[in-house]
Amino acid sequence: MVFYELLVLNNYSLDIQDSSSVPLLHSALVACSLYLLTGCISSQWQDLALVIVAHPKVDMFMDVACRAVHLVVRFLQNKLSAQRSDICAKSSPTAESMVNYLCQQCEASLQFLQLLCQQKPFQERLLRNKELCRKGGILFLAQSILKLHSPYLEESSTVMAALSRLKAKVLSILLHLCEAESISYLDEVASSPRSLDLAKAVTLEVLELLKNGLSKDPKLLSAGPDRTYPMGLLQLNAMRLVDIFSDDSNFRSYITVYFTEFLSAIFSLSHGDFLSMWCSADLPVREEDATLYYELFPAAGWALDSVSSSDLSNTTNLEFTLSPNNNMSQASYVHQRTSLFVKMIANLHCFVPNICEEQERNLFLQKFLGCLQTDPPKLLPSPAFISGPQKAAAICRNMRSLSCHAESLIPTFLNDDDMRLLRAFFNRVQPLVNPAEFEENRVQEEEQFYVRNNHMDQADDITRQGMMDDKDKSLTPSALKEIDRDVKNVETSGLDTSSTKGKNAIDNLVESLRENTHAGVQEDEKVETVQTEEKQRRKRKLTIMNDEQVTIIERALLDEPEMQRNAASIQSWADKLSHHGSEVTCSQLRNWLNNRKARLARASKDARPLPGPDNAFAGKQGGPQQGHSLRAPNSPGQETGPSNTRGTRIMSRMNTSENPEAPEFVDFGAAEFVQCKPGQFVVLVDGKGEEIGKGKVHQVHGKWCGKSLEESGTCVVDVLELKADRWVKLPYTSEATGTTFEEAEKKIGVIRVMWDSNKIFLLQLQ
Repeated sequence: MVFYELLVLNNYSLDIQDSSSVPLLHSALVACSLYLLTGCISSQWQDLALVIVAHPKVDMFMDVACRAVHLVVRFLQNKLSAQRSDICAKSSPTAESMVNYLCQQCEASLQFLQLLCQQKPFQERLLRNKELCRKGGILFLAQSILKLHSPYLEESSTVMAALSRLKAKVLSILLHLCEAESISYLDEVASSPRSLDLAKAVTLEVLELLKNGLSKDPKLLSAGPDRTYPMGLLQLNAMRLVDIFSDDSNFRSYITVYFTEFLSAIFSLSHGDFLSMWCSADLPVREEDATLYYELFPAAGWALDSVSSSDLSNTTNLEFTLSPNNNMSQASYVHQRTSLFVKMIANLHCFVPNICEEQERNLFLQKFLGCLQTDPPKLLPSPAFISGPQKAAAICRNMRSLSCHAESLIPTFLNDDDMRLLRAFFNRVQPLVNPAEFEENRVQEEEQFYVRNNHMDQADDITRQGMMDDKDKSLTPSALKEIDRDVKNVETSGLDTSSTKGKNAIDNLVESLRENTHAGVQEDEKVETVQTEEKQRRKRKLTIMNDEQVTIIERALLDEPEMQRNAASIQSWADKLSHHGSEVTCSQLRNWLNNRKARLARASKDARPLPGPDNAFAGKQGGPQQGHSLRAPNSPGQETGPSNTRGTRIMSRMNTSENPEAPEFVDFGAAEFVQCKPGQFVVLVDGKGEEIGKGKVHQVHGKWCGKSLEESGTCVVDVLELKADRWVKLPYTSEATGTTFEEAEKKIGVIRVMWDSNKIFLLQLQ
């Protein structure tokens, strides 16, 4: 009966006269129908969710309930926009009474959906509803609520607080869907261009809401009229949602474009104001959540009175009880707020090769620096901004204070990855906002980003020329260091498999060999030491599973190529994988599968006629070049089938390469390892022929960690550019070097490893 009633309530039209009482009756019927279920079935939300999910018409209920609530929201929006003359003239309290009643009915209905979404069975079933998730039904509802605005009732504390709670509750619904483990809500949304565009529009509304919330002076808010009633966790929920969206590759660049200006304005605050907002354990005012205690009979009675009475001015206002949810202490609220601020910066700065698009590299850094050069917009209280010569010093001071304060939030509110990314971002920004060079660096940064993104070869020449010419004063040392690091990052990202990117990687290594003086080698090592830590940070999204788990799931995909479409299979394999390493949830495995699929699709799109993971080693233009395999026919290296086959494909493609200037890779067999010399640049591959990284030969004779290099057919290599995950197991382990790349770096100070000579390609000059 309730399902049918909700279905009927969906047929009302918005083209109803403003003076009509139909919106009041409709909103009351929707709320009362929903809450009848708590009286007829159970007042325990977990039990109610189980009964609803078990009903054969559960999908219909979800659809009609959301559409009915959406219609109530639209009635409310019409009432808010239609009462301008009455409210401005203050000729009648009727308008405010009707708006207040609609707000309460709307909040009650939305709260019903929110409490159901908190229950895992209902949440998982909702995620499988194509109309509401994949086609954007929930997003349409969220967009309508976030757009609710009442400029003519700003003095009404009840209405403004109710609107704030409505927005907080719909953000809470989105949060529960995004945090679900069984199905990725953002992946469902991204599966359709239409729903993805809608999600971005909702994201923009959330960003605007967050800007408005953070731009208000907390000291003034504490004495405002809105504080009479709970406002809901609007700001905190918005920050949580932005944190999730900024960590998703479909939304990161969008948030960077529309939110970086505001983030830069925050760092332009005076130090005292910045500390009070982000580095304090106390705020003058904090948000307070509340649950509305809905009573069916008073709600229905007030609606019937409004129909029978021609004048609502004599009708007593209906006020439902609001029960505050004080589940969070003041300190916890403040620390969560700061930690979310840090996470947003970390997410926007993070770049994950093979997942992020290349144009996203340094996008946040570039836009952030550009925004710092201009006067902050009127987003925050203007007297609080620092301008002029003191601005650069204030920005750096604020960054140092936030970094120090964030340290104290580990591990309860922040993790080490967030902290490392925050430090990396600050370390790159601060040298470029030096008070004496602030304006000069801004111009140079813009020019250098343009050169790097559009003329990569010219950027390489500028960088190397700046290194060799100490008299060149147009580039400051700090800016030069940043450009060098960025160029190196492009070479080592592993993201671009296009021929142009491959040419740059080879050219840069050849140039390094030609200039391989002792001082040059030391400089390279310094740059690589900095890069190693950044590379680990950029790969944080790829370290869900260890090497054994990846191998297991890759084998499973041979039998189940469409595994990501089968929820039961994902659940089964997630459980199996958890027995071979750290716990893998359904959501993590699904995201890993989707990222893998996207990575393969991108590689297929960018691949040339002879595809392979090492396309980056082939040039783009020119005539054929000669590559020669030096493997002895009877060498032990021939016993390694996968390696030999892969090496042959590498040599075959290099023989047909179009670039005459690219250097020649020599595939070493075990019998010829002595031709490798310390200091030479090499490329390491694994047993499948997949590139592991680039490095320099450290040792070719004698023993290393008790093992004879000659007898084992190995060399010792310092890995400078690691493309594999840092936790991948080494082929030769020992107590001194550890078992993984990461352990080797911790124990020795550099990633120094033993590697089979038949899995090494030597980069030689033609």
